Amino acid sequence: MLILDNIPALLVAIPLLASAVVSLLPSARIAWGFAFFTTLICLYMAVELVGIISSTQALSYAFGGWEPPWGIVFVLDSANVYLVLLVAFVSVIATLYAYTMLAREIAVEDLPKAYAVWLLAIASLFGLAMTGDAFNLFVFLEISALSSITLIALGAGQDRRALLAAYNYLIIGAIGATFYVIGVGYLYAATGSLNLIDITDRLNELGTNQAAITGLAFMLAGIMVKAGVFPVHIWLPAAYSFAPSAVSSLLAAVATKVAIYYFARLLFGIFIDITQLVDFFLLYILMPVSVLAIFYGTIAAIYQSDFKRLFALSSIAQIGYITFAFSLNSHSGISAGFIHIINHALIKGALFMAVGIFALGIGSRATMSSMQGVGRQMPITFAGFVLAGLALIGVPLTAGFISKLYLFKAIFETGNGFYVALIALSSVLSVLYLWKIFEVMWLKEPVQPLKSDKEPASAYLPVWLMVGVIMIFGVYSGEVISSGIGAANALIGAR
Repeated sequence: MLILDNIPALLVAIPLLASAVVSLLPSARIAWGFAFFTTLICLYMAVELVGIISSTQALSYAFGGWEPPWGIVFVLDSANVYLVLLVAFVSVIATLYAYTMLAREIAVEDLPKAYAVWLLAIASLFGLAMTGDAFNLFVFLEISALSSITLIALGAGQDRRALLAAYNYLIIGAIGATFYVIGVGYLYAATGSLNLIDITDRLNELGTNQAAITGLAFMLAGIMVKAGVFPVHIWLPAAYSFAPSAVSSLLAAVATKVAIYYFARLLFGIFIDITQLVDFFLLYILMPVSVLAIFYGTIAAIYQSDFKRLFALSSIAQIGYITFAFSLNSHSGISAGFIHIINHALIKGALFMAVGIFALGIGSRATMSSMQGVGRQMPITFAGFVLAGLALIGVPLTAGFISKLYLFKAIFETGNGFYVALIALSSVLSVLYLWKIFEVMWLKEPVQPLKSDKEPASAYLPVWLMVGVIMIFGVYSGEVISSGIGAANALIGAR
């Protein structure tokens, strides 16, 4: 079928075209319906892609019939096809959640334009996950950044600090993008190509090349900014804290994960032949930085009273787990990193959704003082929140446990028990801030009545859909584990 043959292009083109249509619609409900239907189509196509890759192992889609390295190409394999599916699934759930939440947090007349930018952000994430062209990736990074900045700024209707958060993201993101595109320039000077597969082949012929090494350094620095990797994460806490709840849920779940995937693709798929330098970076830079990120994010969250900022800081620690897994420079480490990319996306998306519902219920920001007893008043949402929180800790029978289990397995294979103790300690510390929240919300008496009598089913249903998948992946984890192993096989081959 013509449609199935062109799924990679359609995954970007359909949301882009729908974005233009939605921006012109006069009704907020029609705009949401159009956006939701678009995400459902994308989810269907993503599922089809998984089936295609399962049978063919890899897919290269050349635009306009121009074969690489001359034309722009999308490349799909076991390393990114499940990431595409993750973006599609989270987009559907987040759009369903946005029906109730965006209407309560921004002006009604702005909703069609908000959904237009929403679809633009989703299209850019699909493009980032699939592109096989170094400069084309820069283009998608900029589309993603500008749409994300706009969505974050929409939170100014409730808190003017959203404007400052968006501005900081703009400036810091621009610095990251500049570093990345400088790196692309060096790489093009060294290889004469922008196609990532062709670059790999040419680097094999060139061997160690100073321009290519400089390009790698700049590109990694730029991607680390976009991924929110410590210590260049400073845009992330405010952006997640003051964006509308639906926006926080979408960005926290998948935006940084796509950038982290490309970070891994650069290290293990493109520059693998300059192994000495990559090994040095992984062992002496990324590993200690990741450990610092884990403890900085966790300890900072313990002392935070604002719920959204607390979970934003927690994301720094969770990104640290992923990059630490990559820094082990092993097949099992890469597998563990990709497993946690999927599991953490689901967990953090559910947590931000639940916090948004709590804030909607009390009519103000969710803080330790304002949330007293709210768990009793909103038991359905609170139950989902607790399960997602337990998954974040890594309690058995949740997806988070699978992530920690495979991370421990990867560390044990290195023979370094010290890092096992550090990861275990960080997990124990995360119990502190989650217990603090559970205690305030359930054990203390409510200090104020809810603004609405009932929990909105249209808001807590998405939370429970995410939590349901989290629990399923905690028990039936074969697909997630296979996706992680497949990603490692695609990047460095079976070992």
